[in-house]
Amino acid sequence: MTTDIESPVSDTDDQVAWFRNSSPYINAHRGRTFVVMISGEVLDTPRLPALIHDLAMLNALGVRLVLVHGARPQISRRVQAAGLESRFENHTRITDAAALEEVTAAVGALRLKLEGLFSMGLANSPMYNATIQLISGNFVIAKPVGVRNGFDYQHTGEVRRIQVEAIRRQVDSGNVVLLSPLGASPTGELFNLNAEEVASSAAIALAADKLIVLGDGLRVDDDEGRLLRELTPQEAGRLLIQERFSTDPVDRQLTAACHAASNGVARAHLLDTCEDGALVRELFTRDGCGTMVTRESYETLRGARIDDVGGILELLAPLEEDGTLVRRSRELLENEIHRFALIERDGMVIGCAALYPFPDDRIGELACVAVHPHYRNSERGLQLLRYLERRAREQSLQKLFVLTTRTAHWFREQGFEPAGVDALPAQRQALYNWQRNSKVFVKSL
Repeated sequence: MTTDIESPVSDTDDQVAWFRNSSPYINAHRGRTFVVMISGEVLDTPRLPALIHDLAMLNALGVRLVLVHGARPQISRRVQAAGLESRFENHTRITDAAALEEVTAAVGALRLKLEGLFSMGLANSPMYNATIQLISGNFVIAKPVGVRNGFDYQHTGEVRRIQVEAIRRQVDSGNVVLLSPLGASPTGELFNLNAEEVASSAAIALAADKLIVLGDGLRVDDDEGRLLRELTPQEAGRLLIQERFSTDPVDRQLTAACHAASNGVARAHLLDTCEDGALVRELFTRDGCGTMVTRESYETLRGARIDDVGGILELLAPLEEDGTLVRRSRELLENEIHRFALIERDGMVIGCAALYPFPDDRIGELACVAVHPHYRNSERGLQLLRYLERRAREQSLQKLFVLTTRTAHWFREQGFEPAGVDALPAQRQALYNWQRNSKVFVKSL
């Protein structure tokens, strides 16, 4: 446990470091299928061109993109301008024949707007020489909602199926596919669809690697206003029944993410486009900036395995160089890997600690407690300590001791008390380095 010391760096240094750190994600995302939904509110903001530039970059990096656009505010404006009344039931628009004309006009205008933005290619712009083909068509087959609870939804529909093979042929060719909240039935009728349902249905049908929902002011917070960065589908479901999450549109967007993550999509992301570059930050940095609904934990605390040796060595190296930790060779670490616990975040080891038991003395040594500098202002060190305390109790140990030169205060905060070298088991006393002069702390379990 050490304190991260910041040093001034230039903007160029920051850019180089960020680009280097993003390379694992560039490799990981290449060839993957992402379904990205852009809400209708985002389509009205001046931030839309920058977002299109970021999507174009994903396409250039080899991501197979399927876009879904919303149209709710645009439809509402056209319906109102036509002197018609917008009627909703359970957040779903009841679409009569007159309203359907406004729906098709709004959706058509948005399709053309997006085609124009993807056609940009001005010199000195991010999309220069991009030559992206945005393909739209009858990829979504619809069916009517029908009559529910006495309400005839008329031309409001649901997704019947997604034309998976047709979409795959397009993305295999490097094209970006655009799906609209409008679908045709096998009888040729048009139906107004929920964009979130189109997005989640497409992600599930395509076995997409990610569903990404982009909203204007889309943020999922806890009761104290802190961003919830990771949720399981079960946790998301519990949030949805709370009154504060029962308002449009967050409930629809979180429901879509939960539905996708529960049906085979590994990760669903909810992002607020009010933050410039939110899409890039979410996909190319380890912590991201939005809320992720995932079937499996993005961050895990577990026992170490032999294939973790490289990650642990990389984590320990800076602390060994500055003298905080005693150096360990790869061979030694490989032999002792079963002693270690670690925290892994998206494939990177961000924390580790080891327990060396002395069964005859009913005591264990806590060693190699290290947390990556970017994650020290958290409770990950405490999580590792609690994990190894449980492991120590399982081995019938009654005490833990630690030797430290720089982190005495942290260990005292966790219940360790100062002790002398004579408190160590005899075997460990014989190995004590008097030149290093480490302080001894002991904790009863």
